[in-house]
Amino acid sequence: MNCISAEGLGKSYNETWLFSNLNFGINQGEKIALIGKNGAGKSTLLRLLAKAEIADRGEVVHNNLVKVVYLPQEPLINPDLTVWQIIFDESNPLAKLVSEFEMAQIDPNFCHDKMAEIMGEMDNQNAWDYEEQVRETLSKLGITDLEQKAGSLSGGQKRRLAIAAMLLMQPDVFILDEPTNHLDIEAIEWLENLLNGKNVTLLLVSHDRYFIDRICNRIVELEPAGLVIYRGNYAYYLEKKAERMQMAAVEHGKAKLLMLKELEWMRRQPQARGTKSKSRIEAFYEIKDKASVKVDNQKLELSIRGARQGSKILELHHIQHSFNDQTLIKDFSHVFKNKEKIGVVGKNGAGKSTLINIACELLKPTKGSVVVGQTTVFGYFSQNSAPLNPENRLIEEVREIADHVQMGNGKTITAVQFLERFLFRREQHYTPIGKLSGGEKRRLQLLKILMTAPNFLILDEPTNDFDIDTLNVLEDFLEAFEGNVMVVSHDRYFLDKVCDHVFAFEEQGKIKDYPGNYTDYRLSKEKPITVVEDIKQKKENTIQPTGLPEAEKRKLSFNEKREFERLSSEIEKAGIEINRMQAELNSGNMPYTTLTTLAYDIEKSQALLEEKELRWLELSEI
Repeated sequence: MNCISAEGLGKSYNETWLFSNLNFGINQGEKIALIGKNGAGKSTLLRLLAKAEIADRGEVVHNNLVKVVYLPQEPLINPDLTVWQIIFDESNPLAKLVSEFEMAQIDPNFCHDKMAEIMGEMDNQNAWDYEEQVRETLSKLGITDLEQKAGSLSGGQKRRLAIAAMLLMQPDVFILDEPTNHLDIEAIEWLENLLNGKNVTLLLVSHDRYFIDRICNRIVELEPAGLVIYRGNYAYYLEKKAERMQMAAVEHGKAKLLMLKELEWMRRQPQARGTKSKSRIEAFYEIKDKASVKVDNQKLELSIRGARQGSKILELHHIQHSFNDQTLIKDFSHVFKNKEKIGVVGKNGAGKSTLINIACELLKPTKGSVVVGQTTVFGYFSQNSAPLNPENRLIEEVREIADHVQMGNGKTITAVQFLERFLFRREQHYTPIGKLSGGEKRRLQLLKILMTAPNFLILDEPTNDFDIDTLNVLEDFLEAFEGNVMVVSHDRYFLDKVCDHVFAFEEQGKIKDYPGNYTDYRLSKEKPITVVEDIKQKKENTIQPTGLPEAEKRKLSFNEKREFERLSSEIEKAGIEINRMQAELNSGNMPYTTLTTLAYDIEKSQALLEEKELRWLELSEI
C-alpha cells in the first residue's frame, strides 16, 4: 500500500531552486533513510512530505487510511504545559480517549450509555494499558518528573519529550529529522529496536550510520541532479555508491575523449557543414553536454599543524564533583599519555560534559586537582561553541583569527584557501553567516577552533548537525591527529572509528577506565568475565604440577614482572578483538573476499592468543 506520494516536487529560496521536479513515494513497511550533504535540502524535503511546509511546485498526497507524524529537528513545545499535559494533548486521539475514560470514572452523573461507548472504543484501540505505555516510554527516554513544566526542560529533554509524544500517537508513518540527536546510547538502542518492527513505516534523516544500517532497507540520496535510490541497508549503499562513482568517472573520461575527437570532425571544412551528417552533429552536442557535466569530487580536507606537545599533557588527581547533592564524578584519576584518543560515554546527565569542562579548567572540581602541561593547547568544540556573528560575512569571521594558516605538511595557506578546503566555495565567502545552514555553521565553528593550532582536542557531541561525508573526513583527521583527543559522543560508529580508550560513566559517579573502543567496552559488559579471569579459573580447576619446595622457588625478575603485567593487558585486548571479529563474521553482511580475510585473521589471532596464554601461565607459576 502506498502511504505517501510526491510528484514534480520543487522548492526555491531567493529565486534559486533548492531542488525541482522530484518524484518520490513511501510504501507500507519501507524504512527509508534520506541522506545528502549539508544544505542539499533534506530537512526541507521532509517538511514538504509531512505537509508541514508548502511546495513551490508539485504535489504531496497522503493516503487517507494512514496517520503520518513528523518530528522536526527543533520541536515546538508549549513551555507553560507540564510533561503530562503534552503527552495527553487532544491532538493525540488515543490520549484523548483515555482522558475521557478517566474523567467518566470520577463523574457520578456520567451517562451510562456514553460510558459503554467509550469502553467499546477502548477495546477497539487496545487502549487499556496506554498509561503504562506512557510511563515506560518516558522512562526509557529519561523523563521521570511528569509534573515538570516544559519551559524548565533542557533542549535535549524537550526533544526527548517530543519523541515520546510522537511514539505514543502510534502513527502508521514516521517522518523523523535527526531522531538520535540528544539521546544517550541506551535510548538510541531502545528506539532502534522499537523502529525495527515489521509493521513500522518510516522516512528519516540521520547521521548515525549504525542506526541507519540496522533499521533502513532503502537509502535515498539527495543530489543536485535529483534523488538516487539504493535498495538495501547503509553497507549496501556504500558498496553501490562507490561502484556508481567509479563508473561515472570512467564515463566522464570517455565522453571527454570522444568529444575532442568529434570536435575535430566538427571543425573540419566548415564550408561543407551542410553536407555533414545531421545525426552525427546532434550526437556531438549530446556528448558535449555529458563531457561538460562537472564531476563533484570536492572533499573536505582537514589538516592542521598543532602546537608542540611536551612530556606533561594533562593530569587528573582524585577528581570529585557534586551538583545538587548528586555525585557526578567520584574519585577519578588519570594521567594522559601522548596521542591518547578517549571516548567519554554514559547516560544523559551522568556528568560527561562536567568531566571535560573540569579537564580544560572551565570548571573547578569539588575535590581533587587538575594539572595542565605548559605546552598543552586545548581546542574545545562544545555543543554551544562560541556564537557566530550573523551579520559577519564568512571571510570576515575567519580573518578575525588569522589571515594565514599553517597546515600539517608545513605549508602556509590563506584564509580564503582554508575556507575552500572546508567546502565553502569562493562565491560563498561574502555570504552573511545568518544565511548558512545549521551544519555549515557548525563546520565554520570547527574551522575556527582548528585555526588556533590546538594539540589537545576536546569535542562535545561533534557529530550533531554534520552530514555523513563531513563525519567521514573528521574521523580520518582525528585518527591521524598527532595530539590528544577526548570526545563525548552518542554516535557508536564515530566512537569505534576514532577512540582507542573509553571513560564509561557508571552508577554513583564511578568512571570505568577501559582500554579499547566502544564496541569492545560493550562486549565486555555483556561478557563480564575477562579472558585473564577465565584463564585463572582454568588454572584453578587443573591439577597443579609439583614444583620446588617453597624455599627454593625463585621470584620473577624485574623484566618478567613487566612482561607478566603486559601479557595480562594484551590477552584481555586480544580476546575482545577476536569476539568483535567473530561478531562481524557472523553478521553475514560482507562480500565473500572480506569474509575469507576476516576468517584468516581470526585464526591467526587465536593462535597468537594461545601463545600468550601459555607464557602467562608459565610466569604465573613462578
